Amino acid sequence: QVHLGEFGGRLVQAGGSLRLSCVSSARAFNTYPMGWFRQAPGEEREMVAVIGWSENTIYEDSVKGRFTISRDNSKNTIYLQMTNLKPEDTAVYLCAASGRTHYDTPQAARDFDFWGQGTQVTVSS
Repeated sequence: QVHLGEFGGRLVQAGGSLRLSCVSSARAFNTYPMGWFRQAPGEEREMVAVIGWSENTIYEDSVKGRFTISRDNSKNTIYLQMTNLKPEDTAVYLCAASGRTHYDTPQAARDFDFWGQGTQVTVSS
């Protein structure tokens, strides 16, 4: 079983920055597409950013230019660097891993097989 743990969520002021981390127990982490999703109260889970084993990246439109996803395979870790945070970014942020390694950058939640518990990001006005 692959276990994921997210860290770094907290209360920040609008316009501020925050970096989230996700540590994976996957034995072949370098082959796993990885992603960040978020879910606000009453909202559906949405893709925020995905990074493939090729290090190709995909971003949700509202975070393009503000968020950066990266991975460090030597540490079995992915990051989400968030800048210019907005109140609309407030959500539980979830780390996910896909075992479907033949797809470099899956985007749908259904394409991810392993999930972390989430870390709360709250952006004040």
